Amino acid sequence: MGDVLAGFHAVWEFESDSVLIRYERGIRTPRLFQALGERRIPLSAVEGVTLAPGRRGTVALRLVLREGADPLTEAADGQLKEGADPYRLVVPAEREGVAGYYADELRKLLTESGPSERHLVAAPEAPLQFKASDAKASFDGTRVRFRWSWTGASSAKWKAGDQSFPVTELTGVEWRSPEDFEGHLRLVPRDGGADRPAQPDQDPASVVFGLGYGPVHESLPFAAAVLAAVRARGPVPAIPAAPARRDPADIAERIRHLGELHQAGLVTDEEFSSKKAELLAEL
Repeated sequence: MGDVLAGFHAVWEFESDSVLIRYERGIRTPRLFQALGERRIPLSAVEGVTLAPGRRGTVALRLVLREGADPLTEAADGQLKEGADPYRLVVPAEREGVAGYYADELRKLLTESGPSERHLVAAPEAPLQFKASDAKASFDGTRVRFRWSWTGASSAKWKAGDQSFPVTELTGVEWRSPEDFEGHLRLVPRDGGADRPAQPDQDPASVVFGLGYGPVHESLPFAAAVLAAVRARGPVPAIPAAPARRDPADIAERIRHLGELHQAGLVTDEEFSSKKAELLAEL
């Protein structure tokens, strides 16, 4: 088609086999859109196109993606608010005729429907990171790392130590929006995690969100990137990462906090001695 349709916060470029969505930058543009930058949606990933009235004299053109075709949509699992839907273009009502034309033209090009066996839309690119309420989470494309916060992590997570998960040892990701009550990001291990705690704040394979921690525009692209890596990789043996040398000041701070937990009765004498030896071994 080779045409362009501009709306609020985004511009759609219609190509013969895809729709390229370029998101605007600005204080009124949803932060998720700004974080994504742009998204190329192959028409093979699109199941339908809708055009519906919007708010305050607008209409909304929306791509309906096939189940399993997009890691971002799969990770979001229907939790995004309407205004944060990256595949919804809002235009003034006086441009409804133009939007309707593009909707009709797109429908003529659609040939696929039903669930997709693989992701057809590219995931946000690693490396990615964000700060949760109880940890700093990072993903380099092959491994997820959680580094616990002294002030936010539960004693169960602290006792378990900082975590590192190769994507080859995962089968999925569970994301619960920080805009809902008790949001979190939870990794699903290949062994099924039969013994994992029910509550994410006690599960070392999870990080929890709070006010200002784990915002949608940071944690959702992170979850989508991990999910895409999990889907793309088969059971390839993971190469253990070389243990990182710790900053002595960081080790001293951790031992100090360990002593506080010990004095408070949250850590036994045996646990205190064992964990202290582990920390000293990292120097």
